[in-house]
Amino acid sequence: QEILSSHGFARNQLSLWKYPTMAKVKELDGHTARVLHMACSPDGGTVVSAAADETLRFWNVFAPPGKSSKRTTETQGGSSKNKSISKTMHIR
Repeated sequence: QEILSSHGFARNQLSLWKYPTMAKVKELDGHTARVLHMACSPDGGTVVSAAADETLRFWNVFAPPGKSSKRTTETQGGSSKNKSISKTMHIR
């Protein structure tokens, strides 16, 4: 089992922890400003984080084995023809 937490200054990262030992497994960097919110997809495989840098980042943190832990695709204007669940969206 694992727990994902979000952090603000100074690195604006998400941290993945092993439960119950609370040993840090991985840090997910990508936001350039503090993380304000996180939510989990209904299937539990993807987490979205929203930050003060006006982006949403979709992380395949809890995806089934064989899939990448972090895959991002830059998207302008918050829309994309690629319906991949792993991407960055600018919300400004």
